[in-house]
Amino acid sequence: MRADHPFLRYSEILFARQPFRALKGVASGYVAYPIAERQETRVVRPKVDELRTYYKLPLAERRRIASDRLATMLEFAGANVPYYRDLFATRQFDPTKVRRDPRYIEELPYLTKDIIREHAPRLVSQPLEHIRVHACKTGGSTGLATTIYYDQVAADYSSAVTTYARERIGKSRQRSELHFACRFPGDAIPNWPSREDFKCFAMNRSNIFFDRIDDTGLEEMWRTLKRRKPYLAHSHPSTMYALACYVQRVYGGGKAFEIFESSGELLEPHQREMIASALNCRVINRYGLAELGVMAYELDGYEGGFQILDSEGWPESRQAANNPDGAHELVFTGFRNKLMPLIRYATGDLARVEETDNGFCLTDVVGRIHDVVPINGVDHPTHHIQDILDHRVGGIQEFQIDLRTTPPTLRLVLEPWGNAEEISKKLQAFWQDAFAVAFVGHDDLVRVGRRAKFRHVVTS
Repeated sequence: MRADHPFLRYSEILFARQPFRALKGVASGYVAYPIAERQETRVVRPKVDELRTYYKLPLAERRRIASDRLATMLEFAGANVPYYRDLFATRQFDPTKVRRDPRYIEELPYLTKDIIREHAPRLVSQPLEHIRVHACKTGGSTGLATTIYYDQVAADYSSAVTTYARERIGKSRQRSELHFACRFPGDAIPNWPSREDFKCFAMNRSNIFFDRIDDTGLEEMWRTLKRRKPYLAHSHPSTMYALACYVQRVYGGGKAFEIFESSGELLEPHQREMIASALNCRVINRYGLAELGVMAYELDGYEGGFQILDSEGWPESRQAANNPDGAHELVFTGFRNKLMPLIRYATGDLARVEETDNGFCLTDVVGRIHDVVPINGVDHPTHHIQDILDHRVGGIQEFQIDLRTTPPTLRLVLEPWGNAEEISKKLQAFWQDAFAVAFVGHDDLVRVGRRAKFRHVVTS
């Protein structure tokens, strides 16, 4: 049958109710998942156990292990990766010194996407055709898209990290999750069941495929969430924010899940507040990237800070180039991927690394380096523009600046009470004719890439 058959919709309603909900959770997490793991030749559950043990250790012991892993990866790269072998020789860099003092890594230059694209064949430790490879293409939000190759062990650790992090916030295997995904024109409705359906069952996961976030599309999302009642919903914050604004406006708020897990875009404070309030849920932020996987998570909730997963990589932050606010750029050295080690990789994402009682944490997360907009010949960061829109203009839910037009187009999604005429006058007073202003709905905001990410600035 087709995946949109009414029988499947009725079954969703059934399995959202007890005791069927609990039975499905047990069958998914403890019967189907081990079967799927064997079928896919994955080794994930032992790595989840390893992470549980690691994060129970005292911070000093974790720091020692992380330093050893950093040195081990550097030694491996210097011996097995042509690019690093030549780099270490040129710099007369001795990776064993990192075991005594991790700061010795600062003798190495930063790795960038441009370097990866130029030297890709020399950045792998063995021929790709000889092993099982997982190719992961970056989204291009912080530069041109780049392909990163994972070995099987690294891919399994990436899955284990997500599972472990969700456990820490209460999402065990028997509790269901739901993922928002973009539906693209021409995508055929698949038949059911399929291999993907079994994988979703094994992970106790379902998907919402959407191609519009106007009122019609948002109503469909809300009804699907209410019907399925997942424990955790995962999406880009801009999508969930649009849904929260709709539910608040139409229903005065509501509840369909316990936790919203945000990823893929910057979660801004006003989005967190609206989502938590309108949808009556906990909001958990995570930071991940195609190059390394999930690297930071609010493991102990928002109050516990945005904790960097020191089991997975060594974090740094550097002064970001060409940034008017003196923001810092995130830099990571990954511990897991020995097929394509990334050492001192400058991510292009802006945040500061700080040491706390919980370990390394992210602070001052402000967005992407390319989110800088020229206004009357002067570059301004998008958070400066947002401050003016929020605190001086008002009445605006969301904004986007399209630099492909002359002058740039400022798209604005108004609050239900927002007055377009008054807002236009205020914008004129602040920026004169720097922008062509367009009042739009959430559905009219431009989204980029296969994952349909929202960006405050559209450049191509």
